[in-house]
Amino acid sequence: MTTSEKVVDLLNQAALIATDSKLTILKQVQELIINKDPSLLDNFLDEIIAFQTDKSMEVRKFVIGFIEEACKRDNELLLRLIANLNMLLKDESVNVVKKAILTLTQLYKVALQWLMRSKVISEMQEAFWDLVTQMKGDVLAQLDSENDGVRTHAIKFTESLIITLSPRTSDSDTPKRQEGDISLDKVPKDHSYIHYDSLCEEGKSALEQLLKFMVHPAITSINLTTALGSLATIARQRPMFMSEVVQAYETLHANLPPTLAKSQVSSVRKNLKLHLVAVLKHPCSVEFQGQISTLLLDLGMSQNEITRSTPAPREQRKRTRNEPYSEGKKLKVEPAMIEDDEDKEEPAPPSVSKPSALPVAQSAIDLTAEFLRPQLSPENVANLVLISMVYLPDVMPASFQATYTPVESAGTDAQIKHLARLMATQMTSAGIGPGLEQCRAREGDAGKVEEDDGESSSKDKLIKRKGSAMSLGQAISVVGGYGDKARAAETPLIKRLPEPILPSTQIKSAGASGRKKVFRLSDVIQPLTDTQVEKLTAMAVKRILHSEKAIAQSGMSHVRLKLLSRLVTQFEGVMKEDVLEFILEDIRTRSDLAFSLLYQEYNTYLSQQPAGLLESYDHCLYTLLSGLQEKPEQRDGLFTKLVLEAPIITESALEVIRRYCEDESRVYLGMTTLKELILKRPSRQFQYLHVLLDLSSHEKEKVRSNALAFIKRMYEKDQLRDYIEKFALNYMQLLVHPNPPSLLFGADKDTEVASPWTEETVRQCLYLYLSLLPLNHRLVHELASVYTEAIADIKRSVLRVIEQPIRGMGMNSPDLLLLVENCPKGAETLVTRCLHILTDKVPPSPELVERVRDLYHKRVPDVRFLIPVINGLEKKEVIQALPKLIKLNPIVVKEVFNRLLGTQHSEGSSSLSPLTPGELLIALHNIDSTKCDMKSIIKATNLCFGERNVYTSEVLAVVMQQLMEQSPLPILLMRTVIQSLTMYPRLGGFVMNILSRLIVKQVWKYPKVWEGFVKCCQRTRPQSYSVLLQLPATQLTTVFERCPEMREPLLQHVLSFTPHQQAHIPASTMSVLEATKKQPEPKPAEPILEKEVEFPHTAAPPLTAPAHTAPATVAPALTTPATVAPALTPPATIAPALPAQPFEAPLKDPEPAIQQLPPRVKEVEEEEPMEEGEPVSGEQTPPTETVEQVESPMVEETSSASLETPHEPTEASQCEPEDIKETEDVEEEDHDVKETGAEDPE
Repeated sequence: MTTSEKVVDLLNQAALIATDSKLTILKQVQELIINKDPSLLDNFLDEIIAFQTDKSMEVRKFVIGFIEEACKRDNELLLRLIANLNMLLKDESVNVVKKAILTLTQLYKVALQWLMRSKVISEMQEAFWDLVTQMKGDVLAQLDSENDGVRTHAIKFTESLIITLSPRTSDSDTPKRQEGDISLDKVPKDHSYIHYDSLCEEGKSALEQLLKFMVHPAITSINLTTALGSLATIARQRPMFMSEVVQAYETLHANLPPTLAKSQVSSVRKNLKLHLVAVLKHPCSVEFQGQISTLLLDLGMSQNEITRSTPAPREQRKRTRNEPYSEGKKLKVEPAMIEDDEDKEEPAPPSVSKPSALPVAQSAIDLTAEFLRPQLSPENVANLVLISMVYLPDVMPASFQATYTPVESAGTDAQIKHLARLMATQMTSAGIGPGLEQCRAREGDAGKVEEDDGESSSKDKLIKRKGSAMSLGQAISVVGGYGDKARAAETPLIKRLPEPILPSTQIKSAGASGRKKVFRLSDVIQPLTDTQVEKLTAMAVKRILHSEKAIAQSGMSHVRLKLLSRLVTQFEGVMKEDVLEFILEDIRTRSDLAFSLLYQEYNTYLSQQPAGLLESYDHCLYTLLSGLQEKPEQRDGLFTKLVLEAPIITESALEVIRRYCEDESRVYLGMTTLKELILKRPSRQFQYLHVLLDLSSHEKEKVRSNALAFIKRMYEKDQLRDYIEKFALNYMQLLVHPNPPSLLFGADKDTEVASPWTEETVRQCLYLYLSLLPLNHRLVHELASVYTEAIADIKRSVLRVIEQPIRGMGMNSPDLLLLVENCPKGAETLVTRCLHILTDKVPPSPELVERVRDLYHKRVPDVRFLIPVINGLEKKEVIQALPKLIKLNPIVVKEVFNRLLGTQHSEGSSSLSPLTPGELLIALHNIDSTKCDMKSIIKATNLCFGERNVYTSEVLAVVMQQLMEQSPLPILLMRTVIQSLTMYPRLGGFVMNILSRLIVKQVWKYPKVWEGFVKCCQRTRPQSYSVLLQLPATQLTTVFERCPEMREPLLQHVLSFTPHQQAHIPASTMSVLEATKKQPEPKPAEPILEKEVEFPHTAAPPLTAPAHTAPATVAPALTTPATVAPALTPPATIAPALPAQPFEAPLKDPEPAIQQLPPRVKEVEEEEPMEEGEPVSGEQTPPTETVEQVESPMVEETSSASLETPHEPTEASQCEPEDIKETEDVEEEDHDVKETGAEDPE
């Protein structure tokens, strides 16, 4: 295999394998075509250079090294490869750039040497040198690079450039490996294209840049160390620059960069000392030995070491050898000084040495130092020290601490001279001092001379400087050129710089030589019309759209998505609509395309900032969300995903989300999405929260309830709590308007509308507030303040809707208790409603009772406040409040009694009531008629009688007993007795007992009670006959005056007695009875008596039946408990006929009597026994003992039968409404009586 074939094989391998092996193969190729067979270099050059675009940084660095080796082997290749090096000099990799700078450092010298050897410079060589000059400027500009390593390599390039562009002298200390390198002394001064003076100026300019870079206050330790070494190298190899170097070292020593750390300061000082020693050892350092020695002493070097390093003085001939250059240098420096002084007119920081001041600075520093030296007397120095102490910092700077060394030779001439130079350096750097002023004056004069000679000198000089647009191929003018006018005229105005070799896939044809023609697409195509472009574009997009399945199989779907999204965002109009429509056809499977398109739109918006518009992005997002909303319900959460992953939610997109939330079938999903937005997008969370808050008053109940549920969760977040509260309170504040604001009807502006408040609009303002109230009780005070300002309709609505929230707060809420305690004026009904809600089903707490009691007694004496907590009050307080309570609305009074009696539907029990039912009824009877009208009291007692389950016969018996024992007798006593008897007919015997006891208490002294007494006797006849017989004659006469119809039946009753019984009737009573009958002729009552004898089912003989009839009917009224018997002792005349019997039996066990006697009841009802009975005188009277024996069982049984039968239509029940009406005041209405339930229970 030939070398050429081997190279081809290696290159093919390199194109296909990984980086590490690729480098190995490429190095083999380099060895073959550069060292083994250089003739192949030109053939395979393009193939090697093609690797300059390789992804691997190491491969690109190899290409740079190959360019260097190839150009050194064949200088002609510089023309072809310099542009490639220039391209790599701008590589994105820092390591590649550093490698390119190192290569340019070597190739710059190679290029200059090659051009010096060429007798005639071609156009291509001129363009080549222009590009090299441009690259040189680019590298010098890298001194300001952001990368530390790049700056370091730029320093080394600058060092090499200064040495190359300055003449080598006999005193130059040149290393052996660099002896063959070109320098300025080898450049002919009559070269046809490159001018000696131009290169000299470039070298000096590079030195100025390096010096300026070294004294920059922000220089890093690495760069400073490198610059110190470069300056020492320059001073040793080019002694003519030793003055500038020593001056720079002095300046640096006096002004170390403040950014250096303590360890870095020590390192820099160490390097400075080493380089100063190296410079001191150079033979040409004799005239600078004083300055260098002083610096070394400051850096801590002993005098003996300095002396050993100092070279011996040389003969005078060295000076003469350098004189021509010195003169030349002075002549060239002065114009530069003038230019630099113009630059120095601009203000600059005093701590930064100006780049252009350095050539001036040497003479200026010397002049200023000479001026200062005689001024540094001990007295002046002491004053300077004292003044400067005022400005010393509190803490010693680390740099000073690291650099300070004690002054060994204080006060000596050498030390004073060194101090003067240090001060002169500082003053010159700050732009002040007599030396600087003198230099400026001198340069001004020199500038005028330069201007006069400018025209003639420009004809003789050929100075090439890099143009500002050299890289664009700007024209390079050649002026003069040693009188070759024809050549200058023929030179084209625009030169094309060398172009880099680009990788090509074309196959090199056999035997072809020279360059291949570059293929350009524009050479072979014709422009399309706009219509054709649009048509082709649409077709292309459609093909990409509908190639979905084919591309999915190839695994390149991601490329298709990216391509489509980028295409669509570039071309507006129909194409975008087509793609969006395509996505929405099957958005679940094409969601990736939807997201890709959305992100691309957003990226386009960002790239146009700050003038970018969101219209296109907004349209895309809105279309996608609207399309999803129109689709059937999704279970995969695609809507939520799209919303949460969208970069920005626009206003129109937020409106779609709102519509989604208002859809009752998707309300939960929509609000879950909105909640995630609020929590995950904090920058705009209040905007999203506002939408959710708006939905809390939505007309659809499902939407509203879901919104309220989500808001309650949001309310737990501290950062959202205040905003939600503020919104709720603002909405509630709308209730103070006379008319509902338009805001409630969907309008943007808050203006009032003509329509009045309705229940629905009031609720709309309260939904959110009421849902927050159980979570934050302090909000209840805001409700009270709004309530006081609202109109009556709104107040009524508020009272209707607050039940659930107030119940949720509970009566132990401190804020609710505070509201009760400080009840605002105008909010009394609200507080009362709250109290009712709290105590509706549970008894009031002691704290609540205490607050209400204080409110009632101290601030608002409205008895309605006491109603909810009435069961928590003391008995005395309830009784005191009763007169006011029963005057309220009947419905309210009913509620009061329900609470006191424990009859409301609640968990509370009547045992908690401060009053028993009996005590309540007694308290009502004892109310002072001056505090409350009788009508209200009667209505209240009627309410009590309406509660039949509470007021049983036993309770009423106890009440009547206690009322009868009072003195004076209550006015409504007899009314209560009549009503009790009406409710419970079996109380007849007890009522007769009560009537008998009232006779003892002289009931006729109480007109109202007496009137009721008479009515009761009238209604309870014939049982009341025995009671009437106990009345004194006078009162009996009054009874007959009121009820004359009772006289005859009573007389007949008496006449039915046995003679023995009649003997006990007082004569006065008999006279009253017989007042209107001269001859009483009682009708025989035997049939009746026989029936009545049979009725109780006794074993007594029929003969005695007539004698027992009257006692049987009278006895119940006289049966009394043992405890009250002494008070009911009747007159002695009738005592034997009226034995005392207990009344408990019929009350406790009425059932046997009811079961025994239903058939007989009807017979008794149908007849009038007292009117049809036989005269008593015509009957046999058995002995008294027999009467008493037979009487006892009959009393109990008959009374039981007559009172307990539920279907017995007694006279009392038949005439009850009118009788009660007569007992009450005349103005009492009939329906009031009916309301009491005092009618016949059946």
